[in-house]
Amino acid sequence: MPPPSDIVKVAIEWPGAFPKLMEIDQKKPLASIIREVCDGWSLTNPENYALQYADNTNFYITEKNRNEIKNGAILRLAASPTQTAQGLHERIQSSSMDAKLEALKDLANHSRDITFAQEFINLDGISLLTQMVESGSDFGDMLSFTLTAFVELMDHGIVSWDTFSVAFIKKIASYVNKSATDVSVLQRSLAILESMVLNSYDLYQKVAQEITIGQLMPHLQGSDADIQTYTIAVINALFLKAPDDKRQEIANILAQKQLRSIILTHVIRGTRTIQTEMAHQLYVLQVLTFNLLEDRMMTKMDPQDQSQRDIIFELRRIAFDADLEPTNSGSIEKRKSMYTRDYKKLGFINHVNPAMDFTETPPGMLALDNMLYFAKHHQDAYIRIVLENSSREDKHECPFGRSSIELTKMLCEILKVGELPSETCNEFHPMFFTHDRSFEEFFCICIQLLNKTWKEMRATSEDFNKVMQVVKEQITRALTTKPNSLDQFKSKLQNLSYTEILKIRQSERMNQEDFQSRPILELREKIQPEILELVKQQRLNRLCEGTCFRKISSRRRQDKFWYCRLSPNHKVLHYGDQEESPQGEVPHESLQDKLPVADIKAIVTGKDCPHMKEKGALKQNKEVLELAFSILYDPDDALNFIAPDKHEYCVWTDGLNALLGKEMMSELTKNDLDTLLSMEMKLRLLDLENIKIPEAPPPIPKEPSNYDFVYDCN
Repeated sequence: MPPPSDIVKVAIEWPGAFPKLMEIDQKKPLASIIREVCDGWSLTNPENYALQYADNTNFYITEKNRNEIKNGAILRLAASPTQTAQGLHERIQSSSMDAKLEALKDLANHSRDITFAQEFINLDGISLLTQMVESGSDFGDMLSFTLTAFVELMDHGIVSWDTFSVAFIKKIASYVNKSATDVSVLQRSLAILESMVLNSYDLYQKVAQEITIGQLMPHLQGSDADIQTYTIAVINALFLKAPDDKRQEIANILAQKQLRSIILTHVIRGTRTIQTEMAHQLYVLQVLTFNLLEDRMMTKMDPQDQSQRDIIFELRRIAFDADLEPTNSGSIEKRKSMYTRDYKKLGFINHVNPAMDFTETPPGMLALDNMLYFAKHHQDAYIRIVLENSSREDKHECPFGRSSIELTKMLCEILKVGELPSETCNEFHPMFFTHDRSFEEFFCICIQLLNKTWKEMRATSEDFNKVMQVVKEQITRALTTKPNSLDQFKSKLQNLSYTEILKIRQSERMNQEDFQSRPILELREKIQPEILELVKQQRLNRLCEGTCFRKISSRRRQDKFWYCRLSPNHKVLHYGDQEESPQGEVPHESLQDKLPVADIKAIVTGKDCPHMKEKGALKQNKEVLELAFSILYDPDDALNFIAPDKHEYCVWTDGLNALLGKEMMSELTKNDLDTLLSMEMKLRLLDLENIKIPEAPPPIPKEPSNYDFVYDCN
């Protein structure tokens, strides 16, 4: 007979004694259980003791988290958090260097536990650590453990970042600015600076006075991947929190060949594989750089502004320089007529006043900036495109002006210009780090592609939207291959001609072809449950393999992971923390926490998730919201997830719904169902190739007047 659900069987250790096997009644107060354990070993003052997990975490067990204790857990009787905090508070002030070092090492380890952290902070422990750093008397391992303890304590969000002095900031900044700083000290210092900048605008201003991008550059040239990652994280934090005028200044520094080439050579094209966190920081840097275009993208052209109109005159001058007449020759009417003719050749919608073409946002003035850049930096290609189209018939010309405006708008959509960086995305494009004007060069390649595709399609003005759709497909397909340079991107586009796109579309259409005749629809309906069961089994198998999820804090992105997987019998979810992202499957035996499937009440997603209702940065991020889901279980607790990507989100929500006997509703299920159904249909209809299947079954003929034609075997 199984034990009652409130009874948990555990082993409890005490140094120098044999471990005890005992049953813990979860209804009894924790203090009573500790008193009972102390009595068993004849220990007095049970209020000075506490239970903690006997694993790498050493986390204390409290009334809040005691429900997480599982059958078979190994616990340890230890000094209470209050006693431990008081002891370490005294020991880190010891006059003996060895004793102080050992105490700081213990403090760094204990600080990961929020119960201990609260007690240590109540003793004004944070102030003590900052004073030790400001004094400058500690160095090497001692300083490293001090900073580690500080970072861990601050990560709990108990103390506000606004409370730190300028002297402390200067000291932390000095460790970053030194050329020969200990690696662990440098890593912790960079982490502290990043958190300061992200969590307080006042601290951002103070940090920005102490640290420049130039001082951070040498750390990118080092051999330590973690230091490089933290360095780019600090650059991103400074970039993100900077006011608009400073942000452009930082962007100009980042665009300089020296810094760009350092990131390209030592990070992107370095000898080491780019880890997930580094990929995320490069993605954030890419997004923040492109977001600087938002101001121009959302700025309408003022038709009365002469400086802006001069840009249009310059476009005309470069294209038709040979045809220009002296400005004082001819009548005003004649010049106006000539301008109108030229603006028509340039492909503007409004031939009389082309400035009106740039009043729509997006893309606003950004389109005009791109056109001028193309005309000045790729003059031959610009002149060739304009003259080539102006010599065609009216209906076959590719309007350069209109095309440039629509293309700029499309590129902004593809690169998500103006959107905040996602907390979970790692998709960066190396080619954008190869040029100081990467967006403009990207546009120049794509406008030439558009002109080429227009010719290949033999398009007319009525086909404009069709051409833009093809060009978008060409660009997105080329980007998915992650070209390392703009030249490589250009060569990828060369291979994606209109003919090739048609072949790809035809192939995809054939794979997804849906027959509409009644017999086929009936067959499809008949085999659909079988295919749906196949998809369900695949989802459950993926849950059995498990997935590594990242723990994301609203304070700062952290390299903390946890793994979750379904047991082979589909009855229990096993989960537990991981020190680092695992390379393969994690055995369910090594995952300490369990959740019976029978206890699951519901699956909720997005805004309905408990962790999305909390205050913080995560709530504001649309992409994180789309990847969030939670398992609600007894007693009114939740297991909260943020999927690494949309695919894993669909797999897990589908799998969990399948476990609960609910319908799988994700887009992935619909796509998989369509693909598998289509394949199964084609296999079953293979023998009927080139045979037309009638829309309705043939009529049953009338009965014959006699059956004389039947042969009697007898």
